[in-house]
Amino acid sequence: MEGNKIEDIISGRNPVIEALKSGRPINKILLASNIRRHSAVAEILYLSKASGIPVEYVAKGVIDDLSTTFTNQGVLAYTASKEYVNLEDLLVISRERNEPPLYCILDGIEDPQNLGAILRTAEASGIHGVIIRARRAVGLTATVAKVSAGAVEYVPVARVSNISQAVTTLGENGVWVVGIDTTGETDYSQVDFRLPTAIVIGNEGKGISDLVKKKCDSLASIPMRGKINSLNASVAAALVMYEAFKQRS
Repeated sequence: MEGNKIEDIISGRNPVIEALKSGRPINKILLASNIRRHSAVAEILYLSKASGIPVEYVAKGVIDDLSTTFTNQGVLAYTASKEYVNLEDLLVISRERNEPPLYCILDGIEDPQNLGAILRTAEASGIHGVIIRARRAVGLTATVAKVSAGAVEYVPVARVSNISQAVTTLGENGVWVVGIDTTGETDYSQVDFRLPTAIVIGNEGKGISDLVKKKCDSLASIPMRGKINSLNASVAAALVMYEAFKQRS
């Protein structure tokens, strides 16, 4: 890999199978819409389902255009060259910094522009790590890397299968989880971010899922005077992360 390229492409049935078996982080698999369900394809579908990796059926020409080889066999995988970390790794990072944990949890961010912008702000504001969903959310793509202006190389990103369970795990490790939501009765600037804290930012359209919202220790809102009742996800995240930075400075 060269430069800040984050997303790589693997094509061909056996290479993709081996990537799945090795546990290499994979963002998405593309299968030709007319592909036959023989044993290799069945194995790809089984392994991807077991790992929660989305599979998309597209025209064979799409795969041919994206593939770096003419022997793609109607199979292509987008893999993350930037390794994801485990949730436990983030806790270790905080201990090594000798600082109270400070994380940003993204509950279903789908726009790579938003994720890239959030990572850029996270790096600048001293966030110890970002936690994202494995499914129905954007991963570490080339677009994310470009928008982050290189921050993706410095901000650890943990990808978890269940955000609600991640919130529980953080709580068990003494981390206070604050959801940023329009229903929050507390002004976000009144939250004590000097404590071990995880900030939850919801999906661009739906916000924080109900289950995750219930698991949060508290909900805080960003006061607004305009007619639009919500902010862009990356803007909301930036406001809160910089408030945490200010309090910890």
